[in-house]
Amino acid sequence: MMKITRAILDFFISLRTTILLVFSLIFLLFAGGFIMPFHEEFQSLHTTPLLAWLGENDPGVTWWLYGSLGVLSLLAANTVVCSIESLIRKRSARTWLLTISPQVIHAGFLFILVAHLMSSSDSFQGMAMAREGELLPLPNGITAVINGIHADIDPRGYINEWSAEVRCILRDQSEVSGIIRPNEPLFADGTGLYIKTVKLDPSPVALIQISRDPGAPYALIGGIFFLIGMAGLLGVKIRRESPPE
Repeated sequence: MMKITRAILDFFISLRTTILLVFSLIFLLFAGGFIMPFHEEFQSLHTTPLLAWLGENDPGVTWWLYGSLGVLSLLAANTVVCSIESLIRKRSARTWLLTISPQVIHAGFLFILVAHLMSSSDSFQGMAMAREGELLPLPNGITAVINGIHADIDPRGYINEWSAEVRCILRDQSEVSGIIRPNEPLFADGTGLYIKTVKLDPSPVALIQISRDPGAPYALIGGIFFLIGMAGLLGVKIRRESPPE
């Protein structure tokens, strides 16, 4: 049993394992790049959660995605084991920043993987044309009501500013309301409503994008960790290359 455990640890600690997994991932994604253009199934991939989409399509077409998920899982395990082993081995190192910075980068990578996993299982994206007073059913039992659509028209007849008054009724019957404008969405229980454009003739209509991405906060945390780790490594490099006073 100890030999098996040690063999597993040696496999995940090895740099060769990391290189093998990275090249395997590149190969699978490269293969997917050739497969996708010839199959219509992939046209709905960007609007459907990945895990749900995989369950609805033929594994003979999506095998490279299953392989990529498997490789990423192994790469995540490799990252965790290597980080723990590095912290234990270098715990007495004199340059603490040099020891911890790569592990912070690894933590950022893991947070980004978790973000993509959450988005793959419970994300939503859709478009809807909504009129004033119309009800829009949203994910998680939310209902949005478009109370008003407004637009400013210049003397030449072009619309240069537009907005919509939106009221969202949550599952507990509480409400979230606000005015959505370009680049100013309204969020209700993690679901965002974005106004894309409006049409006033013959009656006011707004094109609303509905988006839910539960992994976004974790992706943000991962990006911050990644930047902190890179800044730490850059600080160590600058300190080492600076001439002594």
